[in-house]
Amino acid sequence: MSITVIQEHIEITPGICGGKPRIAGHRIRVQDIVIWHEQMGMSPDEILYHYPSITLSDIYAALAYYHDHRDEIRSAIKADEEFARQLQTETPSLLQQKLKNRQHG
Repeated sequence: MSITVIQEHIEITPGICGGKPRIAGHRIRVQDIVIWHEQMGMSPDEILYHYPSITLSDIYAALAYYHDHRDEIRSAIKADEEFARQLQTETPSLLQQKLKNRQHG
């Protein structure tokens, strides 16, 4: 029963959102909901306020999916955070580049 309910709200499509589980018909990933809820402290109602195109049921299904696949979702969040950090260190900011060009130009 609960698997059917979750499947109505969560989909995984290769090539969309990196093949990561997401709200059906949207580009909002389960891990986005988890970050907003756990790391940013947003309640499901607050998430709904900021993203009115999804439903409260979608949000709760995403959280249920997360609790059923906790290690997989946490690994995805960690990998994205590491990728972002790597990009930051390898790519100087546009402002830094402009300042550097001004000093040498």
